[in-house]
This record gives sequence, C-alpha cells and structure tokens, in this order.
Amino acid sequence: MPTLRTLAGAVAAILVMAGSAMGLEVRAAVLRIDRDLPLPISRLDIPTKDLGFAGAVMATEDNQTTGTFLGIEFTTETRAVTPEDAAAAIEALRSEGIGIIVILADGAEVTELADLAGQNVFVLNAGSRDEAVREEQCRPNLLHVAPSRAMLADAIVQFLIWKQWRRLVLVHGSHPADVALAEAYREAARKFGAEIVAEREYVDRGGARRTDTGHVVVQRDMPVFMQDLPAHDVVIAADEADVFAAYLTYHQWLPHPVAGSAGLIPVTWHPAHEAWGATQFQNRFEKLTGRGMREEDYQVWLALRVVGEAVLRTNSADPVVLRDYALSAAFELAAFKGQKLTFRPWNGQLRQPILLTDRHITVAVSPQDGFLHQVSPLDTLGADQPETRCTAFGG
Repeated sequence: MPTLRTLAGAVAAILVMAGSAMGLEVRAAVLRIDRDLPLPISRLDIPTKDLGFAGAVMATEDNQTTGTFLGIEFTTETRAVTPEDAAAAIEALRSEGIGIIVILADGAEVTELADLAGQNVFVLNAGSRDEAVREEQCRPNLLHVAPSRAMLADAIVQFLIWKQWRRLVLVHGSHPADVALAEAYREAARKFGAEIVAEREYVDRGGARRTDTGHVVVQRDMPVFMQDLPAHDVVIAADEADVFAAYLTYHQWLPHPVAGSAGLIPVTWHPAHEAWGATQFQNRFEKLTGRGMREEDYQVWLALRVVGEAVLRTNSADPVVLRDYALSAAFELAAFKGQKLTFRPWNGQLRQPILLTDRHITVAVSPQDGFLHQVSPLDTLGADQPETRCTAFGG
C-alpha cells in the first residue's frame, strides 16, 4: 500500500507539472490528400467523408481529457485537398503557425510535403506505405505511423511459416503499387524461408469493376487465369489497386487459401478487433461516428496520440522537442494491441503489431511466436537497422 508521504509526493509532482504546462496550446492539423480513384470492388469499402478525420476528433478528445487537468489545450484542424493543392495547403498551415501536421496520403508525395513543411515542423505519415519514404528518401522531421509494405508482407509470411504453409503462388496486379507490394512479398519469402513456386500478373484493362466486369465474367475467366499452377499451399494476392483480389478466394481452378490483399489480410486495425481493451475503444468510436473504425482512422488517432503523449511527458508544444522525445528510448504508447509501441530510431517507423483478419475476426497477430530479435520481436517486421538505407537519423 502507498504511504501518505508517497501519495503526497505524487500529488506534488502532478501539481508541478500542471503549473509548468498551464496555458500551453498544442495546435495540430490533419491533411488528407484525396485522389480521383475508381470505386472499390465492394461498396462496403467506399471511403467515408470523415475518413481519418474521425480518428482525429477522437484522439483530440483523448488528449484533452488529460490536457484539461494540466491546463493544456489541444486543437486539431482537418483539411481534405487534391494532390495539386497539397503544397498550398502545407504553406497555409505553416502561415497559421501550425507546427504539427499529420498527412494521410498514398504514395511518395509525403516526402515532398515534409520538405515543404520545413525542419521545424513535426510531420507524421499516417497513410503512405512506400518503402522509399522510410529509407533512401527519409527525412528527419518525418515519422511514420502507417506501416510499410514490408511490415505487412512480413506479418503474413510469418503466419504462413508458423502454419507450415511454405509453398506460395504470388498473383500481383499491374499498377505500380501492386508491383511494389509483390516485391515486398518476395523479400518476405526470402527472409523467412518460404518458396514462391509461381507468379501470375493480373493486368488491369479498365472498366467499372462492379458493373462492366461483374461477377459473371469473373466466374468464367478467373479459374482459367489460375489454371496449370504447380503444387502450392497458399495464394498471395498483391492488389493495392483493388482490381481482382476479392474474387480469388472462390474463383480459383483448385481450392487454396488466399492471403494478402484478400482472404487473410494484414491491417493496423479493423472494426471486429476486441482484445486488449479494444472493445471499449471500438464502442467509443462507433458512438462518435455511427460506423466502425477503419485503418485510416486508427492511424490518424495513433499519430495524434503520439503527439499528446509527447506533450504530456515534455510539458512542451515545440514540434522539434516533441519529435525528439517520440524518437527517444523514453517514449512508449499504449494502443490496444497488447504491447507498448515505440519508434525505430534509425528510420522513424513506429513499431507495432500487425493484425491478421478475415474482416470478421482477428485470426492472428504478428509477430508470431518463435520469431525472435535481439531488441524487439516487433523489429522482425519490416526493415531492421542493419538493412536500413535511411541516413537522416544516423542509421
């Protein structure tokens, strides 16, 4: 039991922190880059208007819960722009004195926007999975909350190795993101000892995927496309463009499990996840928005909670101070995934478990048991320090 002297000391420490933080204002922004993309195969996957922004609202509320007690005010701007207007949006946020910017975007423009923001702005990548923005194009003011493609691919292949399903067929799309994801799966197979026994490329020939193509044509053509393959255990789909993967599970020539972009999918979050206190978290989000939490919402929530935790520990709103603390060994963040999350100091990537889901339940969580590392099992997912090509952090 704590003594009265211990309790008095704790109260005194809180009062000192409250006094030093009194009047602190922490201004952040979430910038979402919206592209004109074809509709997804399933109407259930159509992006919501508040995608990502809803996570920002919830994170700001969570930060303010403690901030109110300590005299800290957290505010978050949310703006959606086209790729053509992204640079101007960054300049506008800078002119308004906002020094913390969460970027929700696909592709490599994250690095360009981090450069425009400047070294005194704390930028967090909550969307892009591109390997280059974490490696040869890394920037010291840019930390990554979204996982890389390598982390997602490693999470799947670890599970397949644990299951002793080592013989893989890799089917990838023709878009650049699909090609990049396919390479991540090739590297994961080499890394963990799986064998890719065959590859197929599914070429996107255009058309509205839910109307012009339709399930009747897919039912006729997909089995032929998947014919004459060598013996294998699992089909890996690399289809970030969302062209074909959803049809693979029930339209192969011979029945095999599917993983990757369909079937067993690696994600940072999904609405059915309930372990480690996540049920209450899900309920709060559903009450706030009337829908389930998607990955983009969770990743924006994570990014702003990184900021909130750093503010509370440093009693500072200085973006450089917050970024340096987030990268330090002292930082850790609870995030409903069973262990504390930390940043890799060599490339600014957030270490985190990856959930494997069939969209109804959490099937497994990677890293899998038995995959060991001298620092953290989480570092078995994605580029480890000896492999990094990032020099911005001294790696």
